[in-house]
Amino acid sequence: MFVSDLRKEFYDVIVSQRVLLLVAPDVDALCACKILQALFQCDHVQYTLIPVSGWQELEIVFLEHKEQFNYFVLINCGANVDLLETLQPQEETVFFICDTHRPIDVVNIYNDTQIKLLIKQDDDLEIPAYDDIFRDDDEGDEEDSGNESEGSEPSGKRRRFDEAAVERRIERRRERREWEARRREILFDYEQYEYHGTSSAMMMFELAWIMSKDSNDMLWWAVVGMTDQWVQDRITQMKYVTDVGTLQRHVSRHNHRNEDEENSLSIDCMRIAFEYDMRLSLYQHWSLYESICNSCYTSASLKLWSVQGQKKLQEFLADMGLPLKQVKQKFNSMDISLKENLREMIEESGNKFGMKDIRVQTFSVQFGFKNKFLASDVVLAVISLLENPEKEEHGTDNFIKALDSLSRSNLDKLHHGLDLSKKLLRAIQQTVASCICTNLILSQGPFLYCYLMEGTPDVKMFSKPVSLSLLCKYLLKSFVSSTKNKRCKLLPLVLAAPLDVEKGTVIMVGIPPEVESSDKKNFFGRAFEKAAESTSSRTLHNQFDMSIIELRTEDRSKFLDALISLLS
Repeated sequence: MFVSDLRKEFYDVIVSQRVLLLVAPDVDALCACKILQALFQCDHVQYTLIPVSGWQELEIVFLEHKEQFNYFVLINCGANVDLLETLQPQEETVFFICDTHRPIDVVNIYNDTQIKLLIKQDDDLEIPAYDDIFRDDDEGDEEDSGNESEGSEPSGKRRRFDEAAVERRIERRRERREWEARRREILFDYEQYEYHGTSSAMMMFELAWIMSKDSNDMLWWAVVGMTDQWVQDRITQMKYVTDVGTLQRHVSRHNHRNEDEENSLSIDCMRIAFEYDMRLSLYQHWSLYESICNSCYTSASLKLWSVQGQKKLQEFLADMGLPLKQVKQKFNSMDISLKENLREMIEESGNKFGMKDIRVQTFSVQFGFKNKFLASDVVLAVISLLENPEKEEHGTDNFIKALDSLSRSNLDKLHHGLDLSKKLLRAIQQTVASCICTNLILSQGPFLYCYLMEGTPDVKMFSKPVSLSLLCKYLLKSFVSSTKNKRCKLLPLVLAAPLDVEKGTVIMVGIPPEVESSDKKNFFGRAFEKAAESTSSRTLHNQFDMSIIELRTEDRSKFLDALISLLS
């Protein structure tokens, strides 16, 4: 059931209860969690927070805690499966689900008592009507009523009565078969594509705003959560621009100051600003040269993996009139005269070199005098902390570090995340270059396929779902810009990487084609399920994103064959 009044039907219900918060390991979920934690702190709500990395962990955690809690809040998990079927809760258990995964399971939508969806209904949901997918079956009563008066009627009359009852029963069965076939069709159309709705962090910020408890910190978390969806290419450009507009109004409300105040900013103050910036990852914390080389947009546009591309890069820098000495030193150390007009110079030269979309709407935050961060850089830092492969720590440690890095009192953790994200971006670009130069991307007919061999440099980084998905998106964008084959430009990509060599498992992700007008709907979740089913491949569909699965290495070829025939 959809919650129409976030305050009355959600917050006022849980404010006096003990609550268990179950949070998925993605940046948007962490930001939503931070906002909710801040609200809980204001009102002294008792809660326990547990990160859940996938469906298995969600079930285990629920089993362990179902006796102690009646109220569960799920962030970015739980909406796209029948939760009551999965968890088998007691009748008094209530789940509040704030989740961006679509489509929402129909049972969750039409359950009025135990499932409460904190989800915007103006998202393009296309929910099937109740009568098309549920029906009260009284066929049994009908059959009984045919035998009620047996014995009291004359035999001829009884025979005619029986015949009419049989005909009625046959007719009802035929109607039921037709209804079931139509129901299957409707559900298939509704469930076949996976996509994402409004950011959970934005939903939680809306709650804070309704209650007049929103702060600049909460607003920044909402900005980062929404930007995470854009960085991961989960929402359309249109949706991104609309959400930016919504947040921009809140930004001007919270951050309007006159010039006199601005000159006397305190050392610990916080200022959010809307701005047009460059699609250059981490350039303010790196050198401009490294940023251009390791940002997906510029690397793919200039084809930097080729000799021709490297030549083009030199021409691009020369066109801007930027000396190599300046470009290769830390951004902070560049001449102020060069930095002043840098965006305009990059945009002007970018247009000449085919990079017409190098400018993008975004937000930045400034803490005190010297710490300035772009929202997209914070997203990359938090992803890198969440999926840090360096230390074989328990996943919870990475989760807590990533959550802490979002607080302005922990800027050292955020800076550590920025350092890790530089390593991740370098690894992605090197892997993209080697895959393209050694022709590892193969056309399998209905899709492109690439497999990262064991022993590939940095392959361990890509055993994590978000890092693998980012690599997959960068790889497809780069391949599309490098191939001359027009048909390949319209194909989706499936990418696999080793997960656990000892257990013999791979992790696999599928993404839709790199098309400008793409609606970001992904059909690989259902296709993976069907391919696994038809070949009895040993797969694990444990991620909250259905388009990411685990698979036994020896089942890979038969699974791929099934996927090819299914999508052909």
